[in-house]
Amino acid sequence: MKQTNRFLFFILTISISLFSCQSGKKEAEDHNNDRKIGVLLVNHGSRSEAWRNSLLNLEKNVRDSILKGGDIKDVKTAFMEYTEPSIATRLKEFDKEGYSDVILVPVFLTVSSHSFDDIPTLIGQKDDPQSIEAFKIENMERYTPKAQVHITPLLDFTDILKKNILRRYQEISKDPANEGLVLIAYGDKTYNTEWTRLMQNVGDYVKEHTALTDYNFGWCGHLVHYSPDSTTLPVKEMLQKKKEAVVIPVLVAFDEMFQGRIITDGIKKVASSKEKVVYRPDAILPDKNVEDWVISASLDFSNKISHPETAKTR
Repeated sequence: MKQTNRFLFFILTISISLFSCQSGKKEAEDHNNDRKIGVLLVNHGSRSEAWRNSLLNLEKNVRDSILKGGDIKDVKTAFMEYTEPSIATRLKEFDKEGYSDVILVPVFLTVSSHSFDDIPTLIGQKDDPQSIEAFKIENMERYTPKAQVHITPLLDFTDILKKNILRRYQEISKDPANEGLVLIAYGDKTYNTEWTRLMQNVGDYVKEHTALTDYNFGWCGHLVHYSPDSTTLPVKEMLQKKKEAVVIPVLVAFDEMFQGRIITDGIKKVASSKEKVVYRPDAILPDKNVEDWVISASLDFSNKISHPETAKTR
């Protein structure tokens, strides 16, 4: 009799455990089924239509690959400054369309106050007084969405940028042994150390993979008050050592103001620039490596949101 009772108790315990597991699994599945995930590609923004189109083309090129997994239902692009659709506009759209989660992918070259302070403050995840004051001056709307926003790490442009600049340099280089590379980037006062290190890493990488022996760099953004002279100076310095200088813009997309005027005008101030300076006013985009990174970051985060248990085991 005791053995029978023990057997029945054992069967009952197993049944309860199995029922609990199935119930828990069903609850998790129901919870995940309730989630509606979107991706928001956020960039700095520009008044230049050509610049904006480059970022919209990035969205177009990654859309199918991001959506084909099924967990992500839409991909949108937002411009942080100067133009619509803004971050607030896009997040309102996601809320209106019933999204539970938004994966925000910052499409920025490297660290800056935009990525660390401005974006989190714009979406209500941070209250940075300096950013808030700037938003008032520039009429930038803060909006805290109903959807949960997951900000991916900054695009790891370290390897991507190295390969990008190497490719672009090799496309226009004529005689690496007798020319020097001049990198012109936007720059950032607060994170000048990080930007400087990035330029050095890129320059060293190009040297390692070519016959190039010399490089230097300069800034073209707010840090130097958008002055063409900050392009002229490093080019002149390079021409004191080399017969020619190859100038490459380290900018995410093409903008008439930067590649078309600031850098171009700076080069024109150099004596015999037509003979001694090689320059193509291009940009980092389009770049397949950047597209692949955006796709990978989006899918990785959506997997963590939709399948948290699976994601933990990877």
